[in-house]
Amino acid sequence: MKTDRVFKRAFNETLDLVSKLEDGGWIPSESTLSAQLNVSRTTVRKILAALSAHGVVTGSAPRRIVATAGAESHRFPEAETIPMAEQVEKRFMEWMLRDNACPGTAINELELARQFGVATTGIREFLNRFQRFGLIEKRPNAGWVFKGFTARFALELFEIREMFEVRSAKAFAALPEDSPLWEQLKALRQKHIALLGELDQRFHDFSDLDSRFHRLITSASPNRFIDSFYDTITLVFHYHYQWNKQDERQRNEIAIREHLTYIEALLRRDTSAVELACRAHLASAKVTLIRSTSGHDKVTKEATQ
Repeated sequence: MKTDRVFKRAFNETLDLVSKLEDGGWIPSESTLSAQLNVSRTTVRKILAALSAHGVVTGSAPRRIVATAGAESHRFPEAETIPMAEQVEKRFMEWMLRDNACPGTAINELELARQFGVATTGIREFLNRFQRFGLIEKRPNAGWVFKGFTARFALELFEIREMFEVRSAKAFAALPEDSPLWEQLKALRQKHIALLGELDQRFHDFSDLDSRFHRLITSASPNRFIDSFYDTITLVFHYHYQWNKQDERQRNEIAIREHLTYIEALLRRDTSAVELACRAHLASAKVTLIRSTSGHDKVTKEATQ
């Protein structure tokens, strides 16, 4: 069930938080945890009750403390925290990356179902959703074929992305002070700082953080069409640009620092600085994406005309 997966994901994230505290350290308040984990306070209470039952935390609201930070044995398996549709998407993208899929690559539903350990219906449902991005197509009597990711697609994508995100960033800066999104933003700032400090070992972790950050920004202006569009954004930036591994660490460091500048502008509620930081970051991301496509020189010339 979805609610069960939400609980397990948030439970694991709470374990991550607890692991950074010393025995006897104070647990954040329920409202703070609710904002950081992006779950209801009811779910937070269930998590804290479970941790108390495991002897990980002691005490009661509002003064709970860490009894023991060594609680990894209670962690739920990752597969239990991710919806099946997301698991299939993740495995499919990893398959394309690992096999270096190129235009014309055949996609066999039965073979993928066997490799991923899921039913063919799950694969078929994913491919039917995925084809709206224009990157695969179903050919009569020939199954699915990967069409490839073109530079033209990247340019068209960015025209829409910039329009949506600038709008959302301005809306974020105008949020009331008691909005839970501010706590989530502060939590993401700390994750950026932590990753920057361990970048040599963890630079591959940036793509997840990047997706979470931009989805948080767009959540400030809920819109079903923007949400659907960001499914495409996540697909492209979380997976495709990784195909170009050249200077990955350097690119990720630049992006993290741009995010931090962006975040600081948001926290200051400086609308002009927010727009400037947003556009600067998107411009860098655009260059990165175009470089990962074929025909880079041609597209760069076209984009600057």
